[in-house]
Amino acid sequence: MIRLSRITIYPIKALDGIDVPEVSLSSGGALQGDREFALFDAKERFVNGKQNEQVHRLRSRYDLTARTITLSVEDTAASDTFHLDRDRRALSGWLTNYFGVSITLKQNCATGFPDDTDANGPTVISLGTYQEVATWFPALSVEQLRHRFRANLELAGVPAFWEDRLFSQPGQGIRFRIGEVQFMGINPCQRCIVPTRNPWTGQREPIDFQKKFIARRRETLPEWVNPAHFNHFYRLSVNTRILATDREQSLQVGDEVTIVDKGIPSQSP
Repeated sequence: MIRLSRITIYPIKALDGIDVPEVSLSSGGALQGDREFALFDAKERFVNGKQNEQVHRLRSRYDLTARTITLSVEDTAASDTFHLDRDRRALSGWLTNYFGVSITLKQNCATGFPDDTDANGPTVISLGTYQEVATWFPALSVEQLRHRFRANLELAGVPAFWEDRLFSQPGQGIRFRIGEVQFMGINPCQRCIVPTRNPWTGQREPIDFQKKFIARRRETLPEWVNPAHFNHFYRLSVNTRILATDREQSLQVGDEVTIVDKGIPSQSP
């Protein structure tokens, strides 16, 4: 039986995540609290790992009940705690001092700040996939790969790359269910520079990560995969959309995962 085995949300886009046993869904089709906040510079551009390696050295711990974040810098003992709502100005000031540029913290409770605004649901991957990719890079553990690829929902009880069954032709989607929540699988997630870096230092290691990943992904592409989305092979995990009729429900670790039907236009409600 295929089960949801891990839920990870990232309250502030680009910073550390937190594993939770269950999560509600927002009216905009996101996991509640996931990428709820994002950092912006003075020119209204995202400040994240794609543009700024300093992001990787930031450590963040959350108390979701108390609505607090504790920030520190890798390999340092000092830390500071802020309330995500009441201390917004002080938190922005701390981040401004750290980055050396003006930082504004913005909030979106409905959809968060997803990378793919067309498929703004949670990203899905299987434990088997992480385990397979770990064999390509013996120095990297499954846990480190989780920090590099930053997927939201992890599935157990399936072989590597099973999640590639959750998308179809471009313009079409695969409808699947986790617990009582229906999703549309849209496409395999195109990766950026972030997975090539050590998630705690920002250093590029191993230096051939992207080249080796692409070669091995091509070699191990399962027969069930529709290759139409693979204009390149630097893709991992699946972008989704939560059906509008199923929003404002919840997901729990242990929920069963089933494919409902295939080949549906991806703009279906």
